[in-house]
Amino acid sequence: MIHDGKSRKLPFDSAEAIAHLRASDPKLGALIDRAGDFTLRLDPAPSPFESLLESILYQQLHGKAAATIHRRVREYFGGDPAPELLIATADELLRACGVSGNKCKALKDLAARTLDGTVPTHKAISKLSDAEIIERLTEVRGIGPWTVEMLLIFRLGRPDILPVSDYGVRKGFALTFLRVPKTRPLAAEDLPKPDLMLKRGKRWAPFRSVASWYLWRACDLAKGTTPSGRSSLQ
Repeated sequence: MIHDGKSRKLPFDSAEAIAHLRASDPKLGALIDRAGDFTLRLDPAPSPFESLLESILYQQLHGKAAATIHRRVREYFGGDPAPELLIATADELLRACGVSGNKCKALKDLAARTLDGTVPTHKAISKLSDAEIIERLTEVRGIGPWTVEMLLIFRLGRPDILPVSDYGVRKGFALTFLRVPKTRPLAAEDLPKPDLMLKRGKRWAPFRSVASWYLWRACDLAKGTTPSGRSSLQ
């Protein structure tokens, strides 16, 4: 993905979070020991509008293809477009950049809801609760709770998000807390239900985002890969 600027500092004390998770859940503490340091760094977040524009363009595409379309859109507009300019742009011009018809509609809706205040500014969003942000941003066409949860964790650094619909988090939970077969890939029936994850996750609050990050790392460890510190958002 295309980012301007450097990663930003977390708005919470990661050492405090790790200490809390170790004390509240020994099994999670064992995963933390195996996975190592918490290396999450926030992606640059110019504004919720630009973050969601990028998310819409990346939906249901492989990273390389999505990055190419995002680059073409930015090249056409000379950077991320202003909402007013995006609304005034003919769909045919966006389609020429590789944007699908449905995504054109989603981008126009995002722009309209930014102009009417549904999608807050970067300054305004910092004053909203996690629930308020999810409620408002999921009003945008094509934006579901998972996309907003990724924004909350990786762009805004909110410490207490547990994305129970995320495949990587569910798989990491199964690998860490459930008796799952080691001789075959995990099947759908091996993955935990949301209520089970939420029940155990209560002990991780108010640092469930950090716990989620380590559940992603459990997947890396199972594959024998180096922890990336990034979500499947990318």
